[in-house]
Amino acid sequence: MTTTKSPDPVGSPADASAGESLYQAHKKIHPKSVTGTFATWRWALVWFTQILFYGLPWISWSGRQSVLFDLVQRKFYMFGLVFWPQDVFYLAVLLIISAYALFLFTAVAGRLWCGYACPQTVYTEIFLWIEEKIEGDRNARVRLDNAPMDANKLTKRGLKHLVWILLSLWTGFTLVGYFTPIKELAGEALTLSFGPWEWTWIVLYSAMTYGFAGHLREQVCMYMCPYARFQGVMFDPDTLVITYDEERGEPRGPRKKGVDPKSAGLGQCIDCDLCVAVCPTGIDIRKGLQYECIGCAACIDVCDQVMDKMGYPRGLVRYSTENALAKHWSMKDILGHVVRPRILVYLAILGAITVAWIWGLATKPSLRVDIIRDRMTLAREVEGGVIENVFRLQVMNVSEDSQRYKVTVTGLDGIQLVGEPIIDLSAASNKNITYQVRASPESASPGSHPIYFDVKSLADDKVSVHEKATFLMP
Repeated sequence: MTTTKSPDPVGSPADASAGESLYQAHKKIHPKSVTGTFATWRWALVWFTQILFYGLPWISWSGRQSVLFDLVQRKFYMFGLVFWPQDVFYLAVLLIISAYALFLFTAVAGRLWCGYACPQTVYTEIFLWIEEKIEGDRNARVRLDNAPMDANKLTKRGLKHLVWILLSLWTGFTLVGYFTPIKELAGEALTLSFGPWEWTWIVLYSAMTYGFAGHLREQVCMYMCPYARFQGVMFDPDTLVITYDEERGEPRGPRKKGVDPKSAGLGQCIDCDLCVAVCPTGIDIRKGLQYECIGCAACIDVCDQVMDKMGYPRGLVRYSTENALAKHWSMKDILGHVVRPRILVYLAILGAITVAWIWGLATKPSLRVDIIRDRMTLAREVEGGVIENVFRLQVMNVSEDSQRYKVTVTGLDGIQLVGEPIIDLSAASNKNITYQVRASPESASPGSHPIYFDVKSLADDKVSVHEKATFLMP
């Protein structure tokens, strides 16, 4: 473990005589803003993800919220699809697809998710933008940190934290709006009449957004996120990662513009440290690939700008692979090694699961029936000497239209269904109906016998369920 000297070891487990701390002191990182190709992509993903997140709950679909996870009614709505508790299988498959997609992207090009679409990256980027607009650029923020508390510092810090808190509250409110209809939630917000669980999650998620994106920032990626620790097992020598071309850049050193590096005995790195200044985790990419690197490519953008000013070719810091650096491959050679056995395996598995998942959604039945026997009365003799079994049917209309169904039963001679055979169900609703099924003792020998319930739509014969049950004959 790295050790650092500490003038005051009080409060940390340290050797008092040596004055040496077991923990590295945290140094606040003020990343410098940067422009360029990858910064543009990063901000495009920020806009896309946040428009999606904040906008989806407000979109109406078939007279309801387009995306709503209604835990009270135990129904999940996603545009034209309605998922019930019995559909948890689809969620499990979706999680598997996401995991394999992450493996695939990581094996091909490293931590693309972390650098461009992870919520921690996205909200940190937004919070840093707010901080820069209120407190100034990197140098101004550092000076403000070191300045004594006065009216100017108090005003800027107070305004920054106020904006952060408001954005965090909006984020927490929006998240809860995916579980409680957001228009109802907005009405409750006007009078602050949220329910207990709504208060809990709005406050909790707002606090997490404020704390993670405003204060912890890179520490979440470095110490809390498990992905940073196991990403290495998904890399191989042909994985595209952000690299520093040491052969081209060393020995590094400052020089004036126009100086030929070879004549000065130098490489093309001018040791400006801008790659460190723009890094949101504060690492030096020139020391090689490190687990703290989130793959945001800010160092590539700023280094390319320095190379342009110095008149050197771009790409001193670039996306490349271990094999490409060692064997001096061109980009064509690098791309030629993207398709390799492990990538083909990932693609095949991901493709097969995705196709099966889409096919399952497309063919998902619009009618479901669950049959439960009344275990209090397995079988009984009723008037006329006939034998009666009692069943409870849970009929679910998972379509977006109202339906009328007819229930019939078969399987034994003279079997009868006692109860209303016609069931009316509104869109995306369910109903529990109890039926008595009767048969004469002569129709079957003592023991259990299979019978079948048929539930059919009166509007469409193709919508039907043929469900097996067991009739007990004493």
